[in-house]
Amino acid sequence: MAESSRITARDGVRADARRNRERVLGAARAVFAEHGIDAPMATVARRAGVGVATLYRHFPTRDALVRGVFAQQMEACERALTEALAAPDPWQGFQHLVETVCGLQREQRGFPAAFVAAFPESTSEHAQYRRQAERDFTTLVRRAQASGTLRADFRPSDLAVILLAHCGLVAALPDDDAASRRLVAYLLQSFRTDSANKPLPPPAALTLRSLPIAADSLPGQWPTRG
Repeated sequence: MAESSRITARDGVRADARRNRERVLGAARAVFAEHGIDAPMATVARRAGVGVATLYRHFPTRDALVRGVFAQQMEACERALTEALAAPDPWQGFQHLVETVCGLQREQRGFPAAFVAAFPESTSEHAQYRRQAERDFTTLVRRAQASGTLRADFRPSDLAVILLAHCGLVAALPDDDAASRRLVAYLLQSFRTDSANKPLPPPAALTLRSLPIAADSLPGQWPTRG
């Protein structure tokens, strides 16, 4: 009887720990979406309704918390890269990878900054994974160029440019899927050697005057008529 009570108690502790971990992850997703991945850990703990010590028990560092929050997205990126390398058509593989990663940026607020930051190399395991991903993407680029579909002057580092550009769009227009898809389509078309003029997705419902940018953040102002 006593042994049964101890087992029940241990199971209860494990269940409570799992609930706390899920509360922390849910709170972190919300906080990162509102304030970015640099938001204070204490803010996440308060949103989760747990103590800071409990948060650190589950996630000893900010990097661990960020990886936990976006684990599914990072796994999806890894699968997309594997599928891209396995694609018979290198261009289709390249396009699939870019569209998948940009789609994840669009669907999960906070993921753009987490992905572009690429997480500090705090562990040798993560550093090894990142180096392998970079090598695999370079292989994909070379295959697409060898097939004659990807322009010869494209460089693997241009992926960071793509993601930064798309990251900025998603941050400014988090609910405008049309703008996101159209930008990605423009970019992909510009990377092809044949400059294929395929139809673009429908345009965004956006004008210069509706851009969500504060006027005082611009280097200059649009001329107005008196």
